[in-house]
Amino acid sequence: MISFIRIRPVDIIDILLVTVATYYFLRFIRGTRAIRMLYALLFLVLVGTIARWLDFKALGLIISSLTTVWLVAFVILFQPEIRNLLSRFGRARPIRFLFRPAADSTLVEELVAAAAQLRERKIGALIVVEQEIGLREYTETGSRLEARVSAPLLVSIFTPPSPLHDGAVIISGNQIIAAGCTLPLGEAEPGLGMRHRAAAGITTLTDAVAIVVSETTGNITFARRGRLLINLTPSQLKYNLMQAILKV
Repeated sequence: MISFIRIRPVDIIDILLVTVATYYFLRFIRGTRAIRMLYALLFLVLVGTIARWLDFKALGLIISSLTTVWLVAFVILFQPEIRNLLSRFGRARPIRFLFRPAADSTLVEELVAAAAQLRERKIGALIVVEQEIGLREYTETGSRLEARVSAPLLVSIFTPPSPLHDGAVIISGNQIIAAGCTLPLGEAEPGLGMRHRAAAGITTLTDAVAIVVSETTGNITFARRGRLLINLTPSQLKYNLMQAILKV
């Protein structure tokens, strides 16, 4: 009589996997605008359940109609979060071990030297360093260079009236792949400019890191995983770059 509630070991594993997946998904979207969207979707599910239980024909029909496009609506609403979640899969240590880019301490030294010079001259700059997740879709928006990273070259790119000074420089390994690139915009604190928003955007959607130099204040900002560390000294920038790029 109660065979239908018999629990097999595979059922327990299944429940645990669903629980863990749900926990990490909620943890991932906590503090974002997506959590509000999730509340709204759960409210609609609750209303639909109550409508069917009370046999509300009209309301039930509306909710049933919405379920036909439920999956599409979910993907559209959560597109940034889903993309970010899938992108972060590549940050797992086993994956990083297999696809670690060829970068060394020379890259960090050149980046720090360039940032220091740009800071001193108050020249605006946005430098993005690719890691495991490729940035090809963004490099294609700029001018391809494929030149070895050097502080003088970076300074010259961002010094007006260079035609490439307004866009972002994207670096892969020890090479400047492209300059004048367009990046997706993210969220930044009030008062910060478009370069800071672009740095937040690219580091949220990918595992890249970014360096921003403000043309108004000369402040150096380091961006990683969507977080901005503002007004760093060259030594602080070097420390963060070593942690992010060389994993030391």
